[in-house]
Amino acid sequence: MNENEIAEELAAEDEMIAEGAPAEPDPEERFKTLEAELAEAKQAVLYAQAETQNVRRRMEKDAQDARAYAATGFARDILSVADNLTRALDVIPAELREDDKFKGLVAGLEATGRELERVFERNGITRIASVGERLDPNRHQAMMEVPSDAEPGTIVQEMQAGYMIKDRLLRPAMVGVAKAD
Repeated sequence: MNENEIAEELAAEDEMIAEGAPAEPDPEERFKTLEAELAEAKQAVLYAQAETQNVRRRMEKDAQDARAYAATGFARDILSVADNLTRALDVIPAELREDDKFKGLVAGLEATGRELERVFERNGITRIASVGERLDPNRHQAMMEVPSDAEPGTIVQEMQAGYMIKDRLLRPAMVGVAKAD
């Protein structure tokens, strides 16, 4: 800014004062303005506190869910091991179960199955009830319809067990459903 511009600015201020324009705002107006600004600032602080609290709650819930469901991928993978063990136990004929040569093997497989069930239980993994239940598309996957005396829509055969981890579906049960005549 040069000297001429400063002089012009001062002259403009002098004219405003000469015309009766107040140099300072009215104290009452200034007080009202400050009150309004204070109210806005208080409201902004309240919103910021509420947002911070919401973010904290969301983060706590996310952390809690991460702890509760951290093993989901591993649990899905280990279900195939449980299925294979169950299938192996199911195909052992009764005469081999009684044979002294195979008793130890069968007992070991059964103990492994029981231990696997206890591990699932400790980690909140539960088997979904299927046979005799009504088909629930949120927990069961109908693979076929089977002629049956049961009411249509009732599960009459389970081809693969379904599992939940806590309150979430880990794997749907693959089932056969009674069909209408």
